[in-house]
Amino acid sequence: MTLFFVIPLLMVFITSFQPPQGNALKNYEEVAGDVYFWRVLLNTFRISLWVTLITFIMGYILSYSLNFHLKRPVIRRLVYISAVLPLFVSNIVRSFGWIVLLGREGLINDTMISLGVFSAPVQLLYTDGSVIVTLSYVMLPFMILTLNSVFQNINPSLIDASRDLGAGPLVTFFKVTFPLSLPGVVAGSLIVFTLSVSAYVTPSVMSGGRLMVMPILIYDYYMVELDFSMGAALAMMLLLASISIISVYLFILKRYTR
Repeated sequence: MTLFFVIPLLMVFITSFQPPQGNALKNYEEVAGDVYFWRVLLNTFRISLWVTLITFIMGYILSYSLNFHLKRPVIRRLVYISAVLPLFVSNIVRSFGWIVLLGREGLINDTMISLGVFSAPVQLLYTDGSVIVTLSYVMLPFMILTLNSVFQNINPSLIDASRDLGAGPLVTFFKVTFPLSLPGVVAGSLIVFTLSVSAYVTPSVMSGGRLMVMPILIYDYYMVELDFSMGAALAMMLLLASISIISVYLFILKRYTR
């Protein structure tokens, strides 16, 4: 951790105070005073929150069904393998797969036109929606893996006891199942959110250069502008903002679970 995380992070932090010209705080003054950087940051968090919400809903439904409704072991294994198999494929390959699906002559447009839903091809690709959908697909296995590990440790006798005492399915879910699965929800949400915030490949491929998020902006300053100090300042800005949001999330959750 010290060698591969703490030391590189300290180097980025020090570099952010070393602009080619001006005082040491020049980069942070420029970031704080320019609305463009804040818009990019908010856009990054907006997309990441949507991805976290979508993966939570889909991942929870799938993991819950996998552990409490699918009884045949063979089917459970097949569903589980199908859910985590995309992890063995590169993000670039998966993103290009969605380009084929969402293109103007892609499978989705062709299907909708043949069903009469669309009268002409609709712009599905290179939009915020295409980035959110593809990122949700990329991040979904992480949510499923995290939730599934928690569901496997829930004692089924607790659910049976709740129903024996007269609680209906909804009461049992909200009073027993969901509170017991909350550690998985927290861990899965944090993993998906942090990975989405730092995602570079999927937003750059699926937006076609029309959507700017912080990882792309940081990359441009490092590799295109060759302004390492500004790139480092933006990286620190993203890190501090992410830590702040996660801290607020954990604080609210802690008060809720008391």
